[in-house]
Amino acid sequence: MLTAKQHELLRFIHQRLQETGVPPSFDEMKEALDLKSKSGIHRLIMALEERGFIRRLPNRARAVEVLRMPDIQRATEARPAQSGFRPRVVAGGKGSATATKRTECDGNAPAMAEGQIPGVVAVPLIGRIAAGVPISAIQHQGESIPLPVGLLGTGEHYALEVRGDSMVDAGILEGDTVVIRRQDSADNGDIIVALIDDEEATLKRLRKRGPSVELEAANPQFENRVLPAGRVKIQGKLVSLVRRY
Repeated sequence: MLTAKQHELLRFIHQRLQETGVPPSFDEMKEALDLKSKSGIHRLIMALEERGFIRRLPNRARAVEVLRMPDIQRATEARPAQSGFRPRVVAGGKGSATATKRTECDGNAPAMAEGQIPGVVAVPLIGRIAAGVPISAIQHQGESIPLPVGLLGTGEHYALEVRGDSMVDAGILEGDTVVIRRQDSADNGDIIVALIDDEEATLKRLRKRGPSVELEAANPQFENRVLPAGRVKIQGKLVSLVRRY
């Protein structure tokens, strides 16, 4: 699924290629999307390439090829992310969770509301999170996944579907569902949901570097990002992972 800005940029590139046969420059993209810097365009281009919508041709300036366009449903669903990224949460059960726990679930398991089965809680599945180039988390209403209370521990929790493969060496694959305990602080080495500039959410390992924060990937093909601490808000810590087969 594309964010509104990603879809807008893809549509602009596609239209320019159809009209002139030449891709737009970064300056033209920046002006068309009303962005303040080229770095925002660079992130959008990387996200579109990672998701297979475009391809940058090597050794050629401004060489971008559109591989495919999103279908109607995806285009309809793409919309601006809500500022502040406030997830719906559900209280977990009693107990202690000192390490990340994993479970493998049957993909046909029915959705169950909390209280239907003793020891099972319905955790809201509120959207998607990038394990790669940061993308906006897209909110969904009414979806949940049933999980044993023992996988949660204390606190409030929400779930996100993983997109991207920058955390594969930590055992987190594209299509996995991560269960996040809502909290606004974390320790060095914790895998967190980080909100960058109040608009982009990503799943990364936290490294504190004095006045800066490093968001560390678990895949050598991805670069770590070092940002001023004020630009990064912690939205929660990874406590469990669900994989469907």
